[in-house]
Amino acid sequence: MKLWQKIGIGAGTAALLGGGIWIAIWQINKGVVTVQTGPVTREDLTSVVTASGEIKPLTYTNVLGEGIGKITDIVVNEGDRVKKGDVLLHLESIQPAADVNAQRAGIQSAESGVKSAEANDVSAQADITSRAADLEHAKLDWDRGQELYKQGLIAKQDYDTRKAAFDSAVAALASAKARAEQARAQLSQSRSGLEQSKAMLNRLSDVLRKTTYTAPINGVVTYIAVRVGENVVPGIQNATGSYLMTISDMSVVTSEVMVDETDITSVKLGELAEVTIDALPGKFFKGKVTDVGTQAVLRSSGLASTQSTTGNQEAKDFKVVVTMADPPDGLRPGLSSTAKITTAQKKSVLTVPIQALAVRTKKELDEAAKASGHAAVTLAADRPASEAGSAGMTSSPTSKNPDIQGIFVVRNRRAEFVPVNTGIIGVTDIEVLGGVQEGDDVITGGYKTLRTLKPDTRVKVDNSAPKAQDEN
Repeated sequence: MKLWQKIGIGAGTAALLGGGIWIAIWQINKGVVTVQTGPVTREDLTSVVTASGEIKPLTYTNVLGEGIGKITDIVVNEGDRVKKGDVLLHLESIQPAADVNAQRAGIQSAESGVKSAEANDVSAQADITSRAADLEHAKLDWDRGQELYKQGLIAKQDYDTRKAAFDSAVAALASAKARAEQARAQLSQSRSGLEQSKAMLNRLSDVLRKTTYTAPINGVVTYIAVRVGENVVPGIQNATGSYLMTISDMSVVTSEVMVDETDITSVKLGELAEVTIDALPGKFFKGKVTDVGTQAVLRSSGLASTQSTTGNQEAKDFKVVVTMADPPDGLRPGLSSTAKITTAQKKSVLTVPIQALAVRTKKELDEAAKASGHAAVTLAADRPASEAGSAGMTSSPTSKNPDIQGIFVVRNRRAEFVPVNTGIIGVTDIEVLGGVQEGDDVITGGYKTLRTLKPDTRVKVDNSAPKAQDEN
């Protein structure tokens, strides 16, 4: 056999052998899915709700217009500390002051009228006493005249004179009593007029008072919205008065944040929080939750959901107030802040990466189990209602094809679906309650692979860093 024939036979044999090996390798790797994995670890887990908002004092007040007039003087500046009762600004007060002075003069006149009416009342009472005495004297003289006239001791003329004197005394007493009633009525009228004048003085004094604005609380003037020369108007129905300035009590500072509706159920009063302020990067401030809102707020408009006249499904938030334990000096209301609220903590619990969680229907799992000849998948046991997290079965137990939550564990180079119950959620990991052991490899990606991975699929683990794509 010639040399070239031997070479040809050797080359053909090598080709056949290589092809057989390639076919064998292809058959072995047929249906194998490349996955990324991560271990089940035991660690301390903290569940945190993060929300953004702004710095606000616990106590503040917006000073609004009470009277009407032109601003003539602003006594304070932004940043000034004021005490309750300190003067803030003045309005033009010429007319209100003149009205008060005129009313005070009117009260003095009314008081003089009351004194005159009191004197008339005293005089009328004295006149009644005098007329009563005259009547008593005339009655005695009339009674005596009647006896004497019966005995024929006095003339008819004298008898008539005594009778006329008695009748005149009766009429005089009645007239005195009428004048006394009139004097009493005049006194009552004068006193009522005086009270009315005093009430009017109180009203005019209040109008004058409203030309000088004073601080309603102790605090810092954080904002002044007006200037000298501008007009101020009071509030009326369905319209607030002119906004003048804001005074804030910065002794107790809060971070008022808006928590997403999906997280609000885990936020409770008294939970600890960590506040960061955009204006003070790199600094963290301790605090705790002191108020949890009960009314949803529409994210687009900021209005309470009950104020909306149309039904909608837009995102909603809830207001949560975090009171800072030791706020720094110089904080200003309105600074942007972020609060990280610690809602749960557990020590040494089994955790898996959050992205390892997958959901499959019971029908999919039963079909995969039948194809592989394994037993049907058993659902994870129901958890107590008091525990946080999601249950292994995510849809109604009465559903014919419920969704089952679980993770894929690499066992014997195959992806085994294990239903699990979950507990608290950390930043990147989530607590699992049973079904796996520490050190088990769970499939974490890639994302598309995990979404389509079927139970009992043969897998190949490749945890190498993804290659960067060429710039071209």
